[in-house]
Amino acid sequence: MDSPTSHIFFSQRLRLHYVDWGNAAAPPLLLIHGGRDHCRNWDWVARALRHKWHIIAPDLRGHGDSQWSIDDAYGSANMVYDLAQLIHQQNLAPVSIISHSWGAAISLEYAGIFPENVRKLVAIEGLGLGRAADKSRDIAERLRQWVSDERALSGRMPRRYRSLEDAIARMQEANGHLSPEQARYLTQHGVYQNEDGTYSWKFDNYVRSNEPIRLTREEVYALRGRIACPVLLVHGQESWAVNPDDVGITKQFRDARVASFAEAGHWVHHDQLEKFLACVQDFL
Repeated sequence: MDSPTSHIFFSQRLRLHYVDWGNAAAPPLLLIHGGRDHCRNWDWVARALRHKWHIIAPDLRGHGDSQWSIDDAYGSANMVYDLAQLIHQQNLAPVSIISHSWGAAISLEYAGIFPENVRKLVAIEGLGLGRAADKSRDIAERLRQWVSDERALSGRMPRRYRSLEDAIARMQEANGHLSPEQARYLTQHGVYQNEDGTYSWKFDNYVRSNEPIRLTREEVYALRGRIACPVLLVHGQESWAVNPDDVGITKQFRDARVASFAEAGHWVHHDQLEKFLACVQDFL
C-alpha cells in the first residue's frame, strides 16, 4: 500500500481517527505523533516499515482528523486512555511503539501502567520534565494560572493563512531541516481550508494548555521504572532537549539506551530519516 486506509474508533465518546497501512498478519507497530501534529507525519517511516509490520498511526484527540474535546480534556490521563482503548479494541498487545515528543511521553506512561502490553518502545524527544508537577508552586497558584490560561485560549481563534504557500512557509520556519517537499506534504495533511479560502491548522488550540494537576517527577520516574520492554531514547543533537545520557535519565529505566543524531533537531525522524530508520529497524 502506497497510502493507508482511514478508520474510526471511539474513546470517552470522542470520534478518533487512525490510519492503517495493511499487512494485518505481521506484528503490530503503533506510530504516535506529538503535540500539534498529525498521524500522516509518519508516512515516510510507515512506507519503509510496512512490509514487516502491521502499522497503525492514530491522530491524538484534538489533532488531525480526530474530534476535538468539547471540554478541553487533553490531559495525559485522557491521552493514555485513548491509547489504551485503541490497543484494547484492535487487540494489538503486545505491541511495539515508535513515538515522538508528547506522543512519546504518553507512550512511556502507558508502558509503565501496562508493561505487559508493550514489546519494544522508541521514544523520540519525549522526556520533557516540564510535564511533571512543579512543586515550587502550590496547588492554588497552579490552578489560578490554569484558569487564566484557559480563559486566554477561549478567545484565541485558529490562525488563518491567506494561502497554502503561507502555511508551508510557517512549517519550514518551525523546522529548518525540512526539505521543501517535506514541508509541503506535512502542511497539506495538517491544514483544512476555511469557507473564505484561507487555511488553518487542524489541531485544537486548547491542546496548548498545561494540566494544572499532573504526575509528580517521582511518579514519572516510578512509571519509567515499571517499563519491562527495551526502550530506545532518540535525541537530536540540535534540539532544545537535553541528551538523556548527559543527565542520567537512562538509569530510570530497566533497559534503555540512547541514540543521538547529529544535524537533527526535535523531529529526528524527518531530519535524519535514513539514519533513523536504520537505527530503529536494528532495535526492533
